[in-house]
Amino acid sequence: MNAQKANYTKVKARQLQNVLYLAAKEHPRRRFHALYDKVYREDVLWEAWKQVKASGGSGGVDGVTLDTIVQTYGAGRFVEELRNKLKTGTYQPQPARRKEIPKPDGKTRPLGIPVIADRVVQMAAKMVLEPLFEADFKAFSYGFRPKRSAHDAIRHIRRAVRKGVYWVVDIDIRGYFDNIPHEKLMQLVQQRVNDKRMLKLIRQWLKAGFMKDGQWYPTEIGSPQGGVISPLLANIYLNYLDAIWEKKCTEIGTLVRYADDLVILCKTKEQAMQAIHVLKAVFGKLELEMNKEKSKVLNLWGDQEGFDFLGMHHRKIPKKLKGNKEAYVLRSYPTRKAMKTMRQRVKEITEPRNRLYWTMNQMILELNPKIQGWKNYYGLDVFATKFLNKIDWYIRRRLTLFWNKKRNRRHKHSKSRQAATTAELAGLKKLAG
Repeated sequence: MNAQKANYTKVKARQLQNVLYLAAKEHPRRRFHALYDKVYREDVLWEAWKQVKASGGSGGVDGVTLDTIVQTYGAGRFVEELRNKLKTGTYQPQPARRKEIPKPDGKTRPLGIPVIADRVVQMAAKMVLEPLFEADFKAFSYGFRPKRSAHDAIRHIRRAVRKGVYWVVDIDIRGYFDNIPHEKLMQLVQQRVNDKRMLKLIRQWLKAGFMKDGQWYPTEIGSPQGGVISPLLANIYLNYLDAIWEKKCTEIGTLVRYADDLVILCKTKEQAMQAIHVLKAVFGKLELEMNKEKSKVLNLWGDQEGFDFLGMHHRKIPKKLKGNKEAYVLRSYPTRKAMKTMRQRVKEITEPRNRLYWTMNQMILELNPKIQGWKNYYGLDVFATKFLNKIDWYIRRRLTLFWNKKRNRRHKHSKSRQAATTAELAGLKKLAG
């Protein structure tokens, strides 16, 4: 696809999304019935393909990769055949490839990897459906939404705390994505969608199952992580909670939600306990379970307690003011878990023996994107500098080990200044400063 056509498909797809959003916003109770034909519109499918290709990732159970499509099959042929299948009703989703992702606590979380064709169709469906539900989503919901980020959610928390929040209800939902009931989810989808073919398509994705060790397993419940459409469906399901909170519970406290991570910020302990009572009732209707081991109520007064949210620890830290006065200000810095993950990632990059053949420049080229990404995210608060400095020190230590191992030096931590200078000349970025 040439640049002119690529820009054309992007503009046309955006125009469609704007029309759908405005129609949904103007008519809050409207149910849309002509949606499926928009999924296989040429401009929508091409834009979906571009976004899936840009996201990268491995292939699904059919073994077809993005490179296979681009280099061997041809993107034009691939998109056109997919369009014909959708148009004629012969498109059938395939099971996702199940992959277990290690977690820092030693456990794993399941990730479903759909085939490329399913990812493209899901992206096209998301482009059509998302504007309808964006018109209904609440301002305090931030996860997996256009033009919203984790930083926006954290800023929302900080604004609320400045207004006098002293109690925080930190909630964890047990296995949220794996425990969404399909029928209740579809009931919520049908509040906006009245297109039978579109509803059938969503059900097919939910019921497609997954392959693990060569065996197919059905999915009777849940919206597996990894699917392009899953974050949108997850937000639709928890928007039920958001709507109830906005309508009946805003006086109890401020709800801030990022996908299935949520906190409620209250002024009093009584309000915090009332918030838990409301959540239990709503979760009961949604057939979800609060993780009692990870959920807690804490006091933000002074520097007594803090809470982890979106990879950062939030705590009121004393700050010196003029006139020898002191005030407690909410600060956000990397959690212990995040610090451990960063160090582990640096070690994974610098430790392999086959990378001793790399030059320092090659090593820095591999590290710098990770460093910049961490800096962009964790550098939100200047207070985080001392924590980021620790990671900078660890990176220099690992590079010194790398430098000395290349030269078979007996003392692996010697010549640290020489290694640091070489890394700096190679363009090593820093997290702090």
